[in-house]
Amino acid sequence: MFLQCVFLISSASLISSKWIPERIVGGHSVSIDVVPWQASILKHGSHWCGAAIYSEDIVITAAHCVQYAYPGAFHVRVGSAYTSFGGQVVRVSQILVHQDYDQSLSNDIAVIRLQSSLRLSDSVSSIPLAESSPASGSPATVSGWGAVGYHQQLSRSLLEVSVDIVDQKKCSDSYDGHITNDMICAAAPGKDACSGDSGGPLVSNGRLVGIVSFGTDCAHPKYPGVYADVAKLKPWILKAIQRL
Repeated sequence: MFLQCVFLISSASLISSKWIPERIVGGHSVSIDVVPWQASILKHGSHWCGAAIYSEDIVITAAHCVQYAYPGAFHVRVGSAYTSFGGQVVRVSQILVHQDYDQSLSNDIAVIRLQSSLRLSDSVSSIPLAESSPASGSPATVSGWGAVGYHQQLSRSLLEVSVDIVDQKKCSDSYDGHITNDMICAAAPGKDACSGDSGGPLVSNGRLVGIVSFGTDCAHPKYPGVYADVAKLKPWILKAIQRL
């Protein structure tokens, strides 16, 4: 039977009965200078989701992170390896969620315009979007402040983990055919994203290839982590930015 649960930060944040948005497992602490495109979305002042910096006033995240809230509920923190202090904190001005996003988590992508421009530096930098989806087996990294294991605490400092892109058919078979063309999968033994990492960046070859979306448990040997495929969704992303 195909049945998962969905969390943003914990089970108290249940938004669906099928999927578990993700968090970092098996990773290591990393300086923000190593992943300067990493952002933290704060909801009412507390870390809620990850995001990737596209430009000085645009960040990209998962649709399920922002679908049910108004822009005024959110701030974005950048330039810090911690979600509670440091770096720059800016208000969110506008949010645009993919119009075809649904509870299956297909098209799990959203773009956010900030009220003021970020000051770019070695610790605050944009990342280019992938032109094409990476091949199966390609190395990638995912970062965030999510839980370090299923039903465990969020990390206080930024973590990063190395994974490999998984063949889409193999991933789809693991999820009983529920992987759509706009999704990409990645995994490694004992390594994964987890709750609180949703919306964060999956990076390969210096480009943003995925946005953390969902999974079953965390680092489950049968179920790879699933991400919105940035290359497949790039046309929508670019049009959405123009509309904001």
